[in-house]
Amino acid sequence: MPLIRGCGWMAVAVMAEYGQDQVVLLGTWARLADLLRRAGDSDIWYSFTRSPFTMVAGAVTMVIMLSALFAPLVAPHNPFDLASIDLMDASLPPAWMEEGDVRFLLGTDDQGRGILSTIIYGARISLGVGFASVIFALFLGVGLGLLSGYAGGTVDAVIMRVADIQLSFPAILLALLVDGVARGVLPRDTHDELAIYVLIFSIGISGWVQYARTVRGSTLVEKNKEYVQAARVIGRPAILIMLRHVLPNVMGPVLVIATIHLALAIITEATLSFLGVGVPVTEPSLGTLINTGQDFLFSGEWWITVFPGAVLAILVLAVNLLGDWLRDALNPKLR
Repeated sequence: MPLIRGCGWMAVAVMAEYGQDQVVLLGTWARLADLLRRAGDSDIWYSFTRSPFTMVAGAVTMVIMLSALFAPLVAPHNPFDLASIDLMDASLPPAWMEEGDVRFLLGTDDQGRGILSTIIYGARISLGVGFASVIFALFLGVGLGLLSGYAGGTVDAVIMRVADIQLSFPAILLALLVDGVARGVLPRDTHDELAIYVLIFSIGISGWVQYARTVRGSTLVEKNKEYVQAARVIGRPAILIMLRHVLPNVMGPVLVIATIHLALAIITEATLSFLGVGVPVTEPSLGTLINTGQDFLFSGEWWITVFPGAVLAILVLAVNLLGDWLRDALNPKLR
């Protein structure tokens, strides 16, 4: 068998005792262990472990992301379960303050929902929208950047002029424009159902230019190198040359841009939701939580706004620190 070829008598003995399925499983775990070992010996991991601020930022980001991902298991209460919400628990201060309740560590809002639980579920929506919009912008920008840099000529001119026109508008205004057009075209009920998808599209379409310009510049350099010319000589199609040869060599800067863009996407989503044009109130993100709490900020119920705002600031700061570290780690001149 290919799995045990070259493994000697030990693999044969394992197969004889455990069977083929077990050998395949052991082989998978062995490959995974080897991958982790090589990752631990890499320059990027070495750079990560030598930067205390980066390690703290990575830990904070991981805690927030895992809490959001497993919100039903982590959150003390489900803020969307009306049966578990009691209006008698409304506007309770944090647990360490007078009149606080130990069931609600960070207090409650005006509807009796625990702030900690709403933050966890709100971060789930904010991160989901952020990741989805970054992926959309990445695919669109990288694809157009590859096409622009490799094809050149009229295609390059048209794509870059469109990018220049979009750069003349702030991203937040473009996102507001897309959302406004969607509200005018779609019926109200349909827009409410598709609000998150419209938000993802509006944030993603406003961020593709950075990817396209970066990939285009790298493609202009890569397409004149010997390995690309050799691929042309042997008759490789242009699409395969772009995807198999050029794309892997231009992805380093793209990963840095994507990390930093994630923080910007989260901020943009929070801003739009704070302005009331983001996700619906029934699906609160960190932005809608801050918007809801501002009405009670000067009435003494500061925790409704302060804690979601603090989590948003910490998350964005941690992601930005990771982006700065990744930029330096992938720069060979700084090694």
